[in-house]
Amino acid sequence: MSVELRIEQALKEALAPTRTAPPRLAEALPYAVFPGGARVRPTILLAVALACGDDRPELANAAAASLELIHCASLVHDDLPAFDDADTRRGKVTVHRAFSEPLAILAGDSLIVLAFETLARAALHAPDRALGLIGTLATRTGAPHGICAGQAWESETAVNLSDYHRAKTGALFIAATRMGAIAAGHDPEPWDELGSRIGEAFQVADDLKDALGTEAETGKPAGQDAALARPNAVARLGVTGAMRHMEDILSGAISSIPSCPGEARLAQLVTAYARRLTGQPVLHP
Repeated sequence: MSVELRIEQALKEALAPTRTAPPRLAEALPYAVFPGGARVRPTILLAVALACGDDRPELANAAAASLELIHCASLVHDDLPAFDDADTRRGKVTVHRAFSEPLAILAGDSLIVLAFETLARAALHAPDRALGLIGTLATRTGAPHGICAGQAWESETAVNLSDYHRAKTGALFIAATRMGAIAAGHDPEPWDELGSRIGEAFQVADDLKDALGTEAETGKPAGQDAALARPNAVARLGVTGAMRHMEDILSGAISSIPSCPGEARLAQLVTAYARRLTGQPVLHP
C-alpha cells in the first residue's frame, strides 16, 4: 500500500461516519494533508525498511503514514501567526487562513494524535516493534530532541546552527531512518547518522530556497528567515559556502549507510535526492 493510500485510510478511520467530528475540523484535517509535498520522509522510511528486508510491510506502511502525519501537523503549526504567520503552503492558502487560527491549532494537534493512533492500530503485526516505533516518533516530535525543540530554538538569543538544524529538520529524518529499521526488525542505532545528515542537508537546501527562491517556486513565502531573523545557513556561510556545506553533508550521508541487503539500492535513492538538492541532473530517479 502506498503512503498516500495509507494516509487516506488513517483519515477515513478518524473521520468515519460513526465518529461525530465537528464538520469544519473534519474538513481541515484532509486540507492540511492533501495534496502533499514530495513525501520525502515516509519514502526514506520505506526505503530503509526495504533495504533491511521489510518482513512486516503493514507495520512499515503505518510507520510511514504516521511520520508524514506528524510532518503535516508541524507545517500547520509552523504557519501560525505565533511563528511564521504564513499565507500560503504547498501552493494554497494555509490552514489558519482557510479555517481560522483556533481550528488550525486543533487540526495540527489532531494530526499528531492520529499519527500515534495509526501506529497503535498496526501494533498487532509486531507489538514489540510497534513500541519502538511509538517511542522513536515521540522522541523526535517533542523535546529535547524533536521538532518542538527545533521550533523553540527560534526563541533563543544564541543558537548553534547544527543543533538547530538537527532538531528542526533533522529530527524527522532521523525518525525516518530509525523507524524504517525498527519496522523491519533491525537495530535502529546505526541509522542515526544517515537520517541526521539527510535532515541537515534538507534544511540547508531550504535555507537556500528561502534566500534565493520565489513564492511561486517554493509554494510558500520567501525571505522569511531574514524577515524573522532566524538562524540560517546562507546568513552564516553565504550562498557559495552553504552550497559547499550541503554537498559535504550529502557526501557523508551516502558513505554513512549501514551494511544491509539493500544497501546499493538505498545509496541510489540518497544519491538521487542529493542531485535534486544540489541542482544536478537526476540519473537514477
